[in-house]
Amino acid sequence: MPSPSSRNPLDRADAQEAQREAVRGAAVGAVKWGLASAVLGGIGYATSPVYRGLTIQFKVYIQMSGMILGSMIEADYRMRQYEHQVRIQRRLARDRAMWDSLMDEEDEKLPEKK
Repeated sequence: MPSPSSRNPLDRADAQEAQREAVRGAAVGAVKWGLASAVLGGIGYATSPVYRGLTIQFKVYIQMSGMILGSMIEADYRMRQYEHQVRIQRRLARDRAMWDSLMDEEDEKLPEKK
């Protein structure tokens, strides 16, 4: 009887690679959107008396919200890209196997030349 951990679909190599890709995407998204939020926060501080009047806690919340949104968007984008790449690789492998089997059948049908 297989161990419970061997039946866990998250232990497969392709699932772990997908997790790594999502984490990379989340990190990149958090950095990109965090920088954009910081720039917008600086512009807001320079131009808006309302923004300047906000508490530091609320400003941090606004900054973190941008970073979290960016990490979710980028992680989702990277996961969709990864799934598309995996689908293409599997389709190519399936087509290659079918082509190889057809070529093997064709080779068997050909009479040998003496």
